[in-house]
Amino acid sequence: MIVSQHADAEVCRSILKKSGSSFALPLRFLTPEKRRGSNALYAFCRLADDIVDGDDRVSEKTRLLLEFEVMLKDALHGKLVHEPVLRSIATAAIRYSIPHEHLFHIIEGVRCDLTQSRYETTESLIQYCRLVASAVGLAAVPIWGLRPGVSLEEWTPSADACGLAFQWTNILRDIVEDRERGRVYLSAESFYVSGCDVEDLLAGRIGSCFDNLAAMEVSRARSWFSEAMHLDSMLSVDGKRVFRAMFGVYRELLRSVESAGSSIFLQRVQTPKWRLPCIGVYSVLVGLR
Repeated sequence: MIVSQHADAEVCRSILKKSGSSFALPLRFLTPEKRRGSNALYAFCRLADDIVDGDDRVSEKTRLLLEFEVMLKDALHGKLVHEPVLRSIATAAIRYSIPHEHLFHIIEGVRCDLTQSRYETTESLIQYCRLVASAVGLAAVPIWGLRPGVSLEEWTPSADACGLAFQWTNILRDIVEDRERGRVYLSAESFYVSGCDVEDLLAGRIGSCFDNLAAMEVSRARSWFSEAMHLDSMLSVDGKRVFRAMFGVYRELLRSVESAGSSIFLQRVQTPKWRLPCIGVYSVLVGLR
């Protein structure tokens, strides 16, 4: 097998391009080398997600995800694997000293979707979000780079909060889409505290109590955004730019969710496509406020 790092990187870049992800624009603010590492991380997450979201039976998805995990282990230990994305993420992990545990946490997180579609407590849902989202941020920051002298203990709480803020925003934006796939990513505890019933959500009976539920979950996300802002002062110059762009885009998405109120339980929140790139660039230029 003839392996080319350039060809592998091109595969990762094409996965990001085809996805239409809101991450594509922010990553352009990185140097070419850091962009390749970030593209590899995105493509790795995308492939893991695709296994779980595919049309195969759960048993087949379980097998494929285990195979994917074993290949990741082999790639990280220097063995040649046939998947170019895994070769790329292994290269990035070596170059940027990405702790391997974060990559395996991402796989563990998407594996949860094979067997779990409801969460009893908010804390258990937060732990899930830490696997599928905070782990991504914890793997991305070493690629983006930190200012000299910033310790692991200083930046990891903000990176963790950033992952939670982004994922919680995704959850609130995608409630209807997830419901149609048989998934509810708000905890039974939150429904109870708000005086709501998950069965009403599933049946589309959205009463006034859902205003309380929406407001409570938006408030939770806003607190994580506030904590995540501290990461801005700890990043390298280009790392700061990519973070500001992503932060600006996701904070704008949360504002759209907040404006929608309880209608987030009836339809997916839509933000004009032109607005998000503008917000991202604006955040880079003026900073986070």
